[in-house]
Amino acid sequence: MHLSSDNLYFELLPAIRGIFLQSTSVTVNLTANESSNNIAKTKNAYNKWKEKRSTLNSIYLDNSLSVSQVLAELKVFESQLTPEQKKLPSFIFIQNIGLINVLPGTANIKEENDDFSIPTVKKPLEQKIVLVTGGAQGFGEGIAIRAFKEGAHVIIADLNEEVGNKLVNKYNIEREMGNRMMYFYVDVTNEESIKTLMENIVDNFGGLDILISNAGVLRAGGLDELETSEFDFVTDVNYKGFYLCTKYASLIMKTQNQFNSSGYSDIIQVNSKSGLQGSQKNFAYAGSKFGSIGLVQSFALELVESRIKVNAVCPGNYFDGPLWSDPNNGLFVQYLKAGKVKGAKNIDEVKRFYESKVPMKRGVGIDDVMMAIIYAIDQRYETGQAIPVTGGQIMK
Repeated sequence: MHLSSDNLYFELLPAIRGIFLQSTSVTVNLTANESSNNIAKTKNAYNKWKEKRSTLNSIYLDNSLSVSQVLAELKVFESQLTPEQKKLPSFIFIQNIGLINVLPGTANIKEENDDFSIPTVKKPLEQKIVLVTGGAQGFGEGIAIRAFKEGAHVIIADLNEEVGNKLVNKYNIEREMGNRMMYFYVDVTNEESIKTLMENIVDNFGGLDILISNAGVLRAGGLDELETSEFDFVTDVNYKGFYLCTKYASLIMKTQNQFNSSGYSDIIQVNSKSGLQGSQKNFAYAGSKFGSIGLVQSFALELVESRIKVNAVCPGNYFDGPLWSDPNNGLFVQYLKAGKVKGAKNIDEVKRFYESKVPMKRGVGIDDVMMAIIYAIDQRYETGQAIPVTGGQIMK
């Protein structure tokens, strides 16, 4: 079997995960080290390995098979496993590719005695594979941490390698539910960077259940103030970035769901109240968010037959995050300089003005947004929706 990276990451591995997802929650990863490659080289090498591990779920497939034939063989293999065997890892050796591990739930491999723990899946996000773009700080960081604490495998994709790795190192220590948090660099405006990100995710987890497209930027200013380059920057990150993430995430989800007849996947864009209502001297941001609602609805119509739900959550003002409160380039500073709040002389006056516009008299919090995200994931009926999370500021 000779596979391109596209065949491997967007066809084979997500399909394998889909096959095994019908029995239990699983992650799938490719182990391409020297030891596993040597076992996969020949059937004889595999048979010697198998003699010492006869109680393990394993199968060997040679390189004469096509992708479709491999998947057919694995469907039969999975269907013949007993309910107890399906609670344990399966090891798939494919000649010229290596070892593909199928790990159910919170299973942890203990090499010395081949003993495994048995998972229990209860929460909506538990054992789900969740990608959060722009996940190293602000809303993205809060969403990533909450999803991880809910038991999800979380991929933080961000430009900021230092902050992303620091976050991963901090939370991976916990791992009470057997889940993992990983960081990968990404530039959401660059198609190759997005494609590489998705390949890394499949390489480590075998698929993707939830994309939370959170990466976003804002540049405020009126028509006579904002530079065209700044308009392009906002549009590329907020609008084009959402399109590129959806383009490649949906390839994985389609394949996975094709082989998991009861599975659903979710694409959720973290939009804004500025995607529901125009924003004075903030047209670049509002325009990118309005446009993204159009993408949400269009993607929802296109992907619904593949059991992929596409929705947006539209938070109000997150005053405590760096987008608003950064002392150098936060919105309070930008809006003060742009004169958006008539008569405001300092940042505190700008903040009080925006708080007074919210019926709930406070800014939105991470928990408020996360509740909307979990609702969008947990329900099975709504798609193409823009869910306001604005404390009553936008009533639609």
